Amino acid sequence: MKKVPINNLQVSQDLVEFVNKEAIPGTNIDIDKFWKDLDDAVHKLAPINKILLKKRDEIQKKIDEWHLSRKGSNFNKDEYFNFLKSIGYIADDRGDFKIETSDVDEEISSIAGPQLVVPVDNARYALNAANARWGSLYDAVYGTDVIPGEIGKVYDEERGKKVISYVREFLDEIFPINKGSWKEISKIKINESQLGFLIKDKNYILKNQNFFVGFTGNKENPNSILLKNNNLHIDIIIDPNSSAGKSDKANISNVFIESAISTIIDNEDSVAAVDSKDKVKCYRNWLGLMKGDLKAEVEKNGKKFIRKLNADRVYNSIDGSKIVLHGRALLLNRNVGHLMTNPSITLNDGTEIPEGIMDAFISTLCAIHDFKNKKNSRKSSMYIVKPKMHGPDEVGFTNDIFETVEKVLGLKKYSIKVGIMDEERRTTVNLKECIRKVKNRVVFINTGFLDRTGDEMHTSFEAGPMIFKGDMKKSTWLNTYENWNVDIGLACGFSGKAQIGKGMWAMPDKMADMMQQKIGHPKSGANCAWVPSPTAATLHATHYHKVDVFKKQSEITSREKAKINNILEIPKADRPNWSIDDINKELENNAQGILGYVVRWIDQGVGCSKVLDIKNVGLMEDRATLRISSQHMANWLHHKICTKDQVMNVLKKMAIIVDKQNSNDKNYQPMSKDFEKSIAFAAACDLVFKGREQPSGYTEPLLHKRRLERKSNH
Repeated sequence: MKKVPINNLQVSQDLVEFVNKEAIPGTNIDIDKFWKDLDDAVHKLAPINKILLKKRDEIQKKIDEWHLSRKGSNFNKDEYFNFLKSIGYIADDRGDFKIETSDVDEEISSIAGPQLVVPVDNARYALNAANARWGSLYDAVYGTDVIPGEIGKVYDEERGKKVISYVREFLDEIFPINKGSWKEISKIKINESQLGFLIKDKNYILKNQNFFVGFTGNKENPNSILLKNNNLHIDIIIDPNSSAGKSDKANISNVFIESAISTIIDNEDSVAAVDSKDKVKCYRNWLGLMKGDLKAEVEKNGKKFIRKLNADRVYNSIDGSKIVLHGRALLLNRNVGHLMTNPSITLNDGTEIPEGIMDAFISTLCAIHDFKNKKNSRKSSMYIVKPKMHGPDEVGFTNDIFETVEKVLGLKKYSIKVGIMDEERRTTVNLKECIRKVKNRVVFINTGFLDRTGDEMHTSFEAGPMIFKGDMKKSTWLNTYENWNVDIGLACGFSGKAQIGKGMWAMPDKMADMMQQKIGHPKSGANCAWVPSPTAATLHATHYHKVDVFKKQSEITSREKAKINNILEIPKADRPNWSIDDINKELENNAQGILGYVVRWIDQGVGCSKVLDIKNVGLMEDRATLRISSQHMANWLHHKICTKDQVMNVLKKMAIIVDKQNSNDKNYQPMSKDFEKSIAFAAACDLVFKGREQPSGYTEPLLHKRRLERKSNH
């Protein structure tokens, strides 16, 4: 990597050219001043970053020693709580308060709906996710298992009828007609300000006319009808000339619904970015999104076309004025956490820049273009989701980073908003005090079962062997954690101001199951929840029509609050007496996920992918899923539930299966042809056999090292 000396920094030429020639032009920022201020800022912030990481290690060492000193004795929860307080793991509660964040876009403050997470290094995926603000409910239902039956390559008329029936039943439930059903209508028309329907030569109207907000075309023969419920819009397309509209007695050809209200453009868990070339690719895509000019060439059914950002949608309101609705999801940027460094910039002592600090400066610099064109945030706000923070001091440090970035870039204080990923145990137990540290810029908290479980296991590593991974979802700490997050957010005044989020649905092919289960997220008081695809966003959006989240939040404030003692319940197995067969099955399940994910990460630089499990069900895997699987295996090894040879045999056995599952991928390189030479297989082994010593159980240090090795070998 060619480096350029700038003041006290050594900066990769790729990054210098990107910043100077692409990111800065059009921002009124002086290039020399930017680099000088960045140099000063990084040399002040990097030492604090190191101190905070050292504190993590010191706290972990004390917790390990505490568990070891009590081996064999009964676990006393009160004693444990007092110990955690004594070492500063649990901070003092400094009293109630409300957040004071201002200039928040409505997609975060007042619209509840699905949220996508997409890797920033793939321009096509990023554009798809940004454009997933609107989706066809017809297409989403037809192309998934929401309705039973085969989905063939040729259009199936019978399946199409079932789709129409499904969607009309949804319309009947949410937007009822005063008499009759959406299934029976033969014409839609607007009588003055009322939405009317013709059913068997009789006129009927929408039961609640407040739902009707706009249309396109003319009132007698509208081209589309715009309905609104729970701050979400539905656009019913009427087109007698289309094939679908021709065969429909009301000429309805499609139903588009507001779907992904917000999207996290991810630099972190779903991305494999290890050097300056990778990072510049990520920053360039983000810049394109902020300028509004990102494009990607796409090939579908043998045809090539250019994908770009969707335009806004324009309608007529009843009073004749124009309604302009956003055509794209509101974009948030997930920066890297405090742990990792990046070789793109080295400091005056020869160390690498903390990657999260670099992300904050460069991603916000790119966002200045949006402050001018307002294609994303209409409030001139930059939304940064910050993952993997441990406790209030680290959240406070993020606040300091953002304040420094604002000063360097000449932005108004609190222009940068923060999303707190509540996925580390020390953040969970101190969530209120974490929020207090950023009370003027916080816009988001969310729970993340996978990372939170990975941290749970690493923190309590010496407490004993962990229960089976599948049993974690039934554990006391998990249910309490989910409720605790909502309780704290509501107590701090999040409702109507900020997002309370829930985790990912990991099975993109199991949409019928998602429709059954994921309605639990809005019912839990979460005003956003993660979905794995634009199709899933469209389907999940129907849940937010059925559940008024803000009303639900109001009800939840009066329930009994979750208790911190239950969050500290350790998911260890009491006197495990498991069979060899059960142990091997669990090891195989973990190994399958690790290998299927790692082989693409190391060999192809793919940071998020659909990995087939033992039953050949596709699961969305990222570094969070990797962390839980590798920590679980490492924990069982440490507590002698299994042996090193046993684990190695399982890894080799599952590598052969993973190779077979990927045999149709022309870019795939089998691990089992030569285990000794496969860097991907070595990385998977590292994650398990060196899992105990990894900082907080994170997978990034080992993955980055092996990916760099792989890149240098090719």
